[in-house]
Amino acid sequence: MLQGFVLLLGFQLGGEILVRLVGIGIPGPVAGMGLLAIGCLISARLRRAAEAAARLLIANLSLLFLPAALGVVQFLPLLGRHGLAVGAAILGSTVLALAVTALTFRFCVRRLKLEDRE
Repeated sequence: MLQGFVLLLGFQLGGEILVRLVGIGIPGPVAGMGLLAIGCLISARLRRAAEAAARLLIANLSLLFLPAALGVVQFLPLLGRHGLAVGAAILGSTVLALAVTALTFRFCVRRLKLEDRE
């Protein structure tokens, strides 16, 4: 089990190093996850070791949200005073992000259709 956790953390570190060396515009843990996926496709032993650690993490995933929840509870008085503004900001940014994503997707689909015709 410990070997699996070291493996997961090692791939995360490898992703961080890769991103910093190459200057890729993605987070290091995402690059590490990609490296882990490639490694798991190549080696069944690697996949088994990573899977055991991943299953344990997923089984206890709710515990990883405790620090965030405690942070919210710590600032309840502040949230009480500015809760409406925070809620409006969260709702507005979510709607805006969805709209920008949908418009970008539509733009890309139209662009790809135009390139197919040429």
